Amino acid sequence: MDNGVQERLLGPEAEEEGNLKERVWEESKKIWRVALPGVLSRVSSFGTIVVTQSFVGHISGPDLAGYALVQTISVRFVNGILLGMSSATETLCGQSFGAGQYHMMGIYLQRSWIVDLITLTILVPVFIFGTQIYKLLGEQEDIAKAGGYISLWFIPFVYNFVFSLTIQMYLQAQLKNRIIAYLSIFQILLHVPLSYVFVYVLNWGIPGAMLALCTSSWFLVLGEFVYIFGGWCPDTWKGFSKAAFLDILPVEKLSLSSGVMVCLELWYNAILVLLAGYMQNAEVAISAFSIGLNINAWEFMISLGFLGAACVRVSNELGKGNAKAAKFSIKVLLGTSVIIGVFFFILCLAFGSKIACLFTSDEQVAETVSDLSVLRSFSVLLNSIYPLLSGK
Repeated sequence: MDNGVQERLLGPEAEEEGNLKERVWEESKKIWRVALPGVLSRVSSFGTIVVTQSFVGHISGPDLAGYALVQTISVRFVNGILLGMSSATETLCGQSFGAGQYHMMGIYLQRSWIVDLITLTILVPVFIFGTQIYKLLGEQEDIAKAGGYISLWFIPFVYNFVFSLTIQMYLQAQLKNRIIAYLSIFQILLHVPLSYVFVYVLNWGIPGAMLALCTSSWFLVLGEFVYIFGGWCPDTWKGFSKAAFLDILPVEKLSLSSGVMVCLELWYNAILVLLAGYMQNAEVAISAFSIGLNINAWEFMISLGFLGAACVRVSNELGKGNAKAAKFSIKVLLGTSVIIGVFFFILCLAFGSKIACLFTSDEQVAETVSDLSVLRSFSVLLNSIYPLLSGK
């Protein structure tokens, strides 16, 4: 039968269906072009923390619980503040890029380094007095001591946030986020064998695991420095400037307000781990909760990548005055994210009892993580929906 006869017999429905498929395909390509670098960079960067937890978990139970306390409470607290403060950098750089004032982006970047360095240095006692803080919060003495020791190793690690977070916002504002994805992938590819060598081959234990984490995280920062200083941002980076030291107070106020807001949003998970420390078998409870939350958060990085794509696609279409296209983009984004969420939902249900073996040799911890697999699976599924709706 000839194509023209087919079209007449099937009517406009067939034409609309074919057109819908093309529209979905074209929109999907636009979405993935924006989302993929963000997804890869977030999954890879957070993956180094999860991989380190896996190596620490096979060293000893108290160390795993101590690592969980530091990573979930102290590091998340500091990371939340710096992440929020870095969003101020994104706002200022984005405005400068849109206005064509490219030279100001480099100045805003340097200014954010100064502000973030001062802020983080003020917060360093959170790690120096880790043992005392965890005891004050009511944690068991052996877990508090393990956490206090590990928190000292986190000090060189958290300083990478000052540069990695701000540079990410700086590059995103000028649509150069692919380099971050490439560096992040290489970061985790370096981190896994490095952790194995330091922990098992050289038998350095906790210092080896933490040294691998610090090394791979600073590799990412050094790669970003090479990209910026090497001339790949000629319009926005004009070298170091004294202007970066001017008008710091307004930037500090804007950054801190954003930082406190993001920090409060991130702390609800930390409260669960903190409360786990008051349970009868605190070591097992803290370790199990932390493993579950980190698996959940690792998958959540994918949703955050799609959230970034949603912001870009919707703002692009609304900027063109095309509200229908913006609505269609959200539908495709939501559908894609839900499909990925269902995939990980099934994966968590199918392998819920085996996932814990990657993180610990303790049978009690593994069993507790397994008991929480159904709740974790539904949490993973919901992760694929609410970030996009909240960001719409």
